[in-house]
Amino acid sequence: MAMMQKTEILIIGAGVIGICAAYYLTEKGYKVTVVDKGEVCSGCSYGNVGVAVPSICGTLASPGIISKSLKWLLDPESPFYIKPRFNRDLIGWLWEFQRACNEPQMRRGLSILHEFNTASVELFKDLAAQEKMDFGFVQKGLLVVFKSLPGFKEGVQEAELRQKIGIEAEIIRGSELRSFAPHLRSGLAGGIYYRRDAHLDPYKFVRRLAEKTRKKGAQILTSTEVIGFEIFGKAIKTVETTRGDFTADEVVLAAGAWSSEMSRYLGLKLPIQAAKGYSITYRLPENYLEMPVSLSETKVFITPLADTLRLGGTLELAGMDLSINKRRVNAILKTVPEYIDINIENLKLIEIWRGLRPCTPDGLPFLGRCRAINNFIVAAGHAMEGISLGPVTGQLVAQVIGNEKPSVDLSLMSIERFN
Repeated sequence: MAMMQKTEILIIGAGVIGICAAYYLTEKGYKVTVVDKGEVCSGCSYGNVGVAVPSICGTLASPGIISKSLKWLLDPESPFYIKPRFNRDLIGWLWEFQRACNEPQMRRGLSILHEFNTASVELFKDLAAQEKMDFGFVQKGLLVVFKSLPGFKEGVQEAELRQKIGIEAEIIRGSELRSFAPHLRSGLAGGIYYRRDAHLDPYKFVRRLAEKTRKKGAQILTSTEVIGFEIFGKAIKTVETTRGDFTADEVVLAAGAWSSEMSRYLGLKLPIQAAKGYSITYRLPENYLEMPVSLSETKVFITPLADTLRLGGTLELAGMDLSINKRRVNAILKTVPEYIDINIENLKLIEIWRGLRPCTPDGLPFLGRCRAINNFIVAAGHAMEGISLGPVTGQLVAQVIGNEKPSVDLSLMSIERFN
């Protein structure tokens, strides 16, 4: 029998959330061990579009999305696709999702995610400066472009709603767009420029922060899969893994789309659905724009990352399925030339990637301590905003464990809110 391994804090998941939590906990002097069945940053943190966007954050659940989704459901190339299947968890998730699609809840979600994202952007800056880390962090803003006039009008209304909570937005008419961004096609309806947004290389960020965290004394164990828990009274006594058992004072679940499956071992229900997203990375064309562009109607992002250009988008609720659906990839590629004056066939392809984003029904992550199990903290369900919200989530996990007052109100993120 292998010897029991002891640690103060055991974190399950070595993606952006798990590594940020490990960093801030190690900074506070805790003895931290991180386990992951894969490598550091091998899941959804690896290939996303790398934007930190306080200005356009918001929840997927919003008024009007249901009618749009019904239209999109029939189109396997649409921005949001649900693979038709009978699955009890999915049906329960969709029921909660439609309940969350209302104006008051959307506004609350927008307000809290904006606060979270703004805090994270400041923490990215701090990390780059304090730790002398280069992870391609650039605060050049974000440009959202619209092809259709109705889309642009809707975008302007959204920008006005965001201005009410202090988000700066510059509205650009179609005729002025090309002088702002020469790579755009002529004939677009308009754009909105959010100057406070930023972008970074997600892989470099997570890997380099993991190195710093290791140097500060944390243990990061890869190829170590959690296969069960032993509970005694109201606490986790043992965490069983493929590389032996662990005992810890506190256990943090930060396993992204796998968190729902993990929580079942503990008899808990976390409604997180895996939403598959894709990205395609090319060598960067010469004289390309220095900021990310969001193609509004198709929900595609284009981000310049050092010497590469990453195109990403689509949400596909298809369960824990990691196969590549070529139609979905082609749907992203097809829409780009409708907005940007670029011949994709002339670009050098580096990689086609897919990952599973962890989506909650109301679009807010689960963050906090579990009522039923005293030494169990969940930090999962960040949907498309895992990278963007990584640093602030890590800091909040450290505050929860240290019994400090969290710097952001966590009441809306309770892990029992759907029970």
